[in-house]
Amino acid sequence: MSIQAGKLRHRIEIQHKVEQRDPVTGEFGEPTWELFAKVWAQVSPLSMRDLIAAKAQQSEATGRIVIRYRAGVLPTMRIVYRGEVYSIEGIPLEDPNSGREYLTIAVSKGVKDG
Repeated sequence: MSIQAGKLRHRIEIQHKVEQRDPVTGEFGEPTWELFAKVWAQVSPLSMRDLIAAKAQQSEATGRIVIRYRAGVLPTMRIVYRGEVYSIEGIPLEDPNSGREYLTIAVSKGVKDG
């Protein structure tokens, strides 16, 4: 099953944290977030049943984002959508057939460590 292009109508940014090292002292400065990718996505809040299941598994997930498959998306990254920042909760899930069509990413609003 592939995802229909028309459902991917939300533009999101996937960002990764970069720690800059001072060239003189060698100390790490404040980490910054840099663009990893701008992609089209389907952004949807979790249903009440999904929220209850997430709480039972002690997950903070409040939404789901589906994108076309993209290698390198990690739980340490974040997503920016309509000016709001979302943390990635857990490992992005590949589609069950080929594993190369789309990724489903559980997200929660806000950033946990940055």
